[in-house]
Amino acid sequence: MINEVDADGNGTIDFPEFLNLMARKMKDTDSEEELKKAFRVFDKDQNGFISAAELRHVMTNLGEKLTDEEVDEMIREADVDGDGQINYEEFVKVMMAK
Repeated sequence: MINEVDADGNGTIDFPEFLNLMARKMKDTDSEEELKKAFRVFDKDQNGFISAAELRHVMTNLGEKLTDEEVDEMIREADVDGDGQINYEEFVKVMMAK
């Protein structure tokens, strides 16, 4: 499965490759419940938002060590309303866009 997702062949799954995998999975299932489950994985404190700290925590657990700049960039890419966090609607847009 890693080889299937590892587009650049470097033996690791970076964040864009992870997003592509998740987006394919979401399109395959096209399930609202699956999206909610995925969002809850990132939203550790269950406040309805994914913060930079929560994103960093999940990505670290996936083996992806990110700099503060990389985490901030990922938040900026998804953060439509500019509040510095990713809400569920923004998460769905990112997941379905790839």
